[in-house]
Amino acid sequence: MTAYEYLLNHHIKPSVQRIAIMDYLLKHKTHPCIDEIYTALCKEIPTLSKTTVYNTLKLFVEQGAAKMLTIDEKNACFDGDMQPHAHFQCKVCNKIYDMPVKVHPEETEAFLKDGFIVEEVHQYYKGICPDCTEKNITNN
Repeated sequence: MTAYEYLLNHHIKPSVQRIAIMDYLLKHKTHPCIDEIYTALCKEIPTLSKTTVYNTLKLFVEQGAAKMLTIDEKNACFDGDMQPHAHFQCKVCNKIYDMPVKVHPEETEAFLKDGFIVEEVHQYYKGICPDCTEKNITNN
């Protein structure tokens, strides 16, 4: 699915900036922050501003086209993959990795019985990634 089609499926009116930002999210599984997206796209779209990137990402999150990740208290990162999955952040290199997760609907059934409506579930793990573990072993 193209970024254009993805936006239409989420009831977002496509524009040059929106298509470029969504395309970047869908192609780059690095969970970029606003600055990363802006830096990557400002050469292609000279009229792009950080405010536009911020507002566009906010719209994507509101419309369910992207997720905002707040694993790191300092930075908000964004993910265009809306399929259920967890995230792992390396404490050494700060990269965020997608992790498989099994969805268990019965986990939220207790909330439903008490009248709660669960709209989001986040699973975050923190530790050291294999690359950083390997570098540490070879450096010692």
